[in-house]
Amino acid sequence: MSLNLEQKQAVVSEIVVQLGKAQAVIVAEYRGLDVGAVTDLRLKARKSGLYLRVLKNTLARRAVKGTPFEKLSDQMAGPLMYGIAQDPVAGAKVLAAFAKD
Repeated sequence: MSLNLEQKQAVVSEIVVQLGKAQAVIVAEYRGLDVGAVTDLRLKARKSGLYLRVLKNTLARRAVKGTPFEKLSDQMAGPLMYGIAQDPVAGAKVLAAFAKD
C-alpha cells in the first residue's frame, strides 16, 4: 500500500513532532520477527512511553533533516523500526529486554 503525497507529508510532520520532544532515537532492523513478537514489542513500548514505528527510510530521512538526529541518515537502509524516546533509558530498557527474549 503506497501513500499519496498528503499522507507522506502527514507522516513526516508526525515524526518531526515526536523528534522535537525526543532525547534518543533507536534504529533497529526487524527482519525475521513475526507479527506476534512485533505486537508484543509495541505494547511494551507504548507502556514505557517509547514511540515505535516502522517507516519508509526516505520519509525518516526527511523527518530527521535539520535535527540533532540527522547523522542517523547514513544508517537508514533496509527494513527498519524507529524508536523515538523522551526518556532514553526507558526506551533502551524495553528494546534490550525484547532482544534478550
